[in-house]
Amino acid sequence: MSGIETVLVTGGSGFVGGHCIVKLLEKGYSVRTTIRSLSKKEKVLDMLKNGGITSFDRISFCEADLTEDANWHDAVKDCEYVLHVASPILFTIPKDENEMIRPAVDGTLRVLKAARDGGVRRVVMTSNFGAVGYSHKDPHTPITEKEWTDPNEKHLTAYNKSKVLAERAAWDFVNSHGKGLELVTINPTAIYGPALCKDMSVGFELLKKILDGSMRAIPQLSMNVIDVRDVADLHIRAMTSPKAKGQRFLALAGGEISLPEIANFLRARPEAERYNISNMILPNWVAYFGGLFNQQLKTLASMLKTSRNASNEKAKTILDWEPIATNEEAIIASVESMLNFEIL
Repeated sequence: MSGIETVLVTGGSGFVGGHCIVKLLEKGYSVRTTIRSLSKKEKVLDMLKNGGITSFDRISFCEADLTEDANWHDAVKDCEYVLHVASPILFTIPKDENEMIRPAVDGTLRVLKAARDGGVRRVVMTSNFGAVGYSHKDPHTPITEKEWTDPNEKHLTAYNKSKVLAERAAWDFVNSHGKGLELVTINPTAIYGPALCKDMSVGFELLKKILDGSMRAIPQLSMNVIDVRDVADLHIRAMTSPKAKGQRFLALAGGEISLPEIANFLRARPEAERYNISNMILPNWVAYFGGLFNQQLKTLASMLKTSRNASNEKAKTILDWEPIATNEEAIIASVESMLNFEIL
């Protein structure tokens, strides 16, 4: 095994983490991954099998939690790189936003401190679009990596606030206390694509509500999309490219797509008889008015006003990255996964 570089991937049981491990193993790296409990080891191995991996002699596991100090120094030992993908996600809105923010910020600092002390060369951190574009006010100018979301932005969700504060903390730490540790951040938009297991990401839950009819009226909400395989590819390019040092990269396939557009093209799919997609469109005024009384509609109303005119030109130019999947192809891959895993 001498000469093979080892990469630590935090959160190996997650949607993005699993695909990063698959891509790294395909490229010949040795991979160590953190999971909160070693009881999840078999789940990760099954995910890798679903991703086409047949040999597991270059994958190892370490039990580590973002909220605890234990084992992080063991996790980074002898690693050349770290892909810090793990992030706490709560599927219900917390009463106290710090329930999500503190684990994200403190967990990121734990990983960076361990990486610095362990002699890691570079950390690639998974941030998100919410850390870049939610304070952009002009829909006619493209959103780029130069911008930052104001964490005090009105109606910013606890999740997006946690991501911007965690990324800010990461850059502050590396610039002040990194002692040569390199940092790159990847800022994906809505991540879709093929799942490696039946556990759904938040984005899949949104698709499921459209497909099974539980979303009775579809909001006129636009978003940017990226395939998870393209996200993994971008992480590895950012890990190895000398030009990536100290940079942020937006990850999106390109262009916007609205929920009604998604509903329309899924309604035209050959398997559409298996779906129960609503024909009703939710008028924007309903979201704006309802937001006065309902927190979910209040969040939706703020998202309707968010510009999605974002650019992926930096990743294409600096990292020679080209997405393999369009918005539609990434979404279709997600739907096919939900059918294969009998989620629908």
